[in-house]
Amino acid sequence: MIRDILMYMDRTYIPNTHKTPVHELGLSLWRDNIIHSGKIQSRLLSTLLELVHRERTGEVIDRGLMRNIVKMLMDLGSSVYQEDFEEPFLEVSAEFYRRESQKFIECYDCGDYLKKAEIRLNEEIERVTHYLDAKSEGKITNVVEKEMIANHMMRLVHMENSGLVNMLLNDKHGDLGRMYNLFRRVPNGLAMIRDVMTSHLRETGKQLVTDAERLKDPVEYVQRLLDEKEKYDGIISLAFSNDKTFQNALNSSFEYFINLNSRSPEFISLFVDDKLRKGLKGVSEEDVEIILDKVMM
Repeated sequence: MIRDILMYMDRTYIPNTHKTPVHELGLSLWRDNIIHSGKIQSRLLSTLLELVHRERTGEVIDRGLMRNIVKMLMDLGSSVYQEDFEEPFLEVSAEFYRRESQKFIECYDCGDYLKKAEIRLNEEIERVTHYLDAKSEGKITNVVEKEMIANHMMRLVHMENSGLVNMLLNDKHGDLGRMYNLFRRVPNGLAMIRDVMTSHLRETGKQLVTDAERLKDPVEYVQRLLDEKEKYDGIISLAFSNDKTFQNALNSSFEYFINLNSRSPEFISLFVDDKLRKGLKGVSEEDVEIILDKVMM
């Protein structure tokens, strides 16, 4: 209203005298005398942080109020928003998620922990959408990713009875996909999944190709290899977004342990011969071609 009353002066007098425009002057006075006053500044910050904490712990808060206050801080300048709210907000958020992640890692198995982390990450993104500055999204998600994922990657992957190997063995595509999507957000996250998967594949593959009992039946030996390949092709397709680095690791692992058995080429030849003979006895030509394609790949 004051700006409207003094609009004429803003258009004529201010430009000629190089004075500060009324609106800009008003914002400066409001910032220096109200927002940055000793009684208000710390109280405003503590109130905002308390509201965020209450929302994180399940309470419903007045998001409209939060949005209006954040907008006011932004109107006073992005530096005011950053220094008066964003920086302390990120600090207390890091401490909150540091404590919570430590609690969760002791209470939940790997799959449930990842679900909790995913929920928290989505909540922070939603929080930014509703009442924080858009530029805060990358900063707060980095906090959650560091405290809930990066700092616990090793323990999560190797968690007994629920970690990565358990997920692979039991075809837990949902949990595997969640791990992939969360770990891809942090440095070296996917490399850790890939390395553990590769180690597991090579160890189980080595046992398979050196099992004396299985070597007695070449057809069953090759069929088991094909079944394993199909299983992990499915995992990479459904859970790992057809990631080529994972596909390359899979192919490399199979090549490694198949070459451990010098008779693998002979067994593959016997397998193909068996399927061709059976193909002549009623199996459709299409099915035979599918099986042969898998063997050649």
